[in-house]
Amino acid sequence: MKIEGEHLLPAPRDQVWAALNDPDVLVRTVPGLKQLVPTGDDAYDATIELAVGPVRGTYQGKARITEKTPPERMILTVEGGGRPGTIRAAGALTLEGQGAETLVRYVGDVQVTGVLMSVGHRLFGGVAKQLAGVFFKSLEREVHRPAAAEPTR
Repeated sequence: MKIEGEHLLPAPRDQVWAALNDPDVLVRTVPGLKQLVPTGDDAYDATIELAVGPVRGTYQGKARITEKTPPERMILTVEGGGRPGTIRAAGALTLEGQGAETLVRYVGDVQVTGVLMSVGHRLFGGVAKQLAGVFFKSLEREVHRPAAAEPTR
């Protein structure tokens, strides 16, 4: 299934790029991503919990960031499996600076097999869009956090 869209973030491109390359930020912002453990340069073991309708699944897998052109473009790939089946996703993110803001465009392909897809196949397109929306709202909060207040003297 193909997904695509764009989101305008209230932060400069370098700041958005840094957030997208920070595993801690990704764990806080990617819906269902429970853990990223570094295994090499831009490579991680990942734990993902995904729900579509009444069906939930936990997947163990790998995530990689490839084809990086800082701070303009990257491809994120995720592959995993678990009791409910398998998940394979690849997405290209393009960052376009617009003054103090950044327009992020994304194009991706998601493949899910097993019980999760057989039960939720009609819901999956809507769920994918909803998850992208949740991710970008969470990322917006991350990059828009006020700097820590400096102590008064």
